[in-house]
Amino acid sequence: MNDQDVLQYFRDAGALLEGHFILTSGLRSPTYLQCAKVLMYPDKAAALCAELADRIVAALGQGAIDLVVSPAMGGVVVGYEMGRQLGCPAIFAERIDGEFALRRGFEIPPGARVLMAEDIVTTGLSSRECIACIRQLGGEVVAASCLIDRSAGKVDVGVPLFALVGLEVPAYDPDDLPPDLAAIPAIKPGSRGLR
Repeated sequence: MNDQDVLQYFRDAGALLEGHFILTSGLRSPTYLQCAKVLMYPDKAAALCAELADRIVAALGQGAIDLVVSPAMGGVVVGYEMGRQLGCPAIFAERIDGEFALRRGFEIPPGARVLMAEDIVTTGLSSRECIACIRQLGGEVVAASCLIDRSAGKVDVGVPLFALVGLEVPAYDPDDLPPDLAAIPAIKPGSRGLR
């Protein structure tokens, strides 16, 4: 599966949007990828995550991951499917008073080799925060993964980051927008409000 094959899944699901979007980070972008619209189709989620799992296994080896941990909300479906593809449990961290924590009786066994799985990475902030949570709870984060890396490989989350596609998608400070983007009303299509 190449980059265009992956992006075609997003196009087919109406999940590759153009306009003026407010990202979770607060930055603005002319392009938005709504992973939830792709992941609502179990066959598409399975195909994309199978490809990503294959790449991780090729790099790290079979059995290198004991547990998948995802940040809620966007990473829950991806994390579940990555766990299924890798043959290991999958849990998720939730924000409590702005910090990631485990709830619902989830635990990380001491020394567990963990894959942190996201849907999309832009600045890497949520990924780094989730990784810090995993480490505080005794997990060894061996890698991170996402379907789309909007930084095209530039973001550093502190561990190897595996992505199906790396895109160079511009993101702007709201006070420094190009005129063509500033002329379009901004919308917030994501799952979480601004910080």
